[in-house]
Amino acid sequence: MAWIILIASGVLEAVWASALAASRGFRRVVPTVVFAVALLVSMAGLAYAMTEISTGTAYAVWVGIGATLTVVWAIATRRERASVARILLLLLLVACVIGLKVVS
Repeated sequence: MAWIILIASGVLEAVWASALAASRGFRRVVPTVVFAVALLVSMAGLAYAMTEISTGTAYAVWVGIGATLTVVWAIATRRERASVARILLLLLLVACVIGLKVVS
């Protein structure tokens, strides 16, 4: 159960990071509220996951999922450009997250 919550929390990390960018310095209300709620739930999930998963592994997986999905979302919404190097590095990051799950 801790791994499922950790993955969901990683997804929410991407949500709050994207909402933070969309809030334009907390000047837009809806993205700011989405940011605050997603941040709180994401942190609570990470905290719960750390009761069963080692801190280093849990944090690395949480950041890896969040960072990967944030970049994928930025590429999908055309806020960032996709490049071969960027895609390969994201795939490497995903492989590392999977590797951490396998070895823990």
